[in-house]
Amino acid sequence: MPETGSEHMGTVALFRQSGIYGKTALALGTWFGSGLMPFASGTFGTLAAAPPVALSSVFSPLTSALFLMIMILVAIWASQVVHRLLQSQDPSEVVIDEVAGFLLTMLWIPLSWGTLLAGFLLFRIFDIWKPWPAGPAEKLHGGLGIVLDDLVAGLYANLGLNVILYFVSL
Repeated sequence: MPETGSEHMGTVALFRQSGIYGKTALALGTWFGSGLMPFASGTFGTLAAAPPVALSSVFSPLTSALFLMIMILVAIWASQVVHRLLQSQDPSEVVIDEVAGFLLTMLWIPLSWGTLLAGFLLFRIFDIWKPWPAGPAEKLHGGLGIVLDDLVAGLYANLGLNVILYFVSL
């Protein structure tokens, strides 16, 4: 589905028509509307992931990992439901996958403005580039395919950020 404002209006209308199940999936899937931006919805979704990333940084390492796992399950569920509601393979409005991917990027990384910016840039680069196996993962159907390529990008970004932090203090 192309990223145009008029098509996003269909998502808003669908939200109004949906029951609580659909509304919940649409709210989470669009990460509370950040995926409805008329352009660069993935970038805006990643920016909107900053609050859960900051929240996760105050947790213990084990709790941060558990928080990420829960977010991944919620992301797969919401992506699957929105995929079905919009009847689109990988709707641009769905950005909860970016939230999960950015959480993985920042997992166990000390939070600072420098690490947040570097993690954001690395995640966006890997999410757009889609190095193997992100490309094949994206081709999987439904919520799993929508989320899995962002998790691969998040893993690469986390590894890249760890290499940078080994040499430079951000």
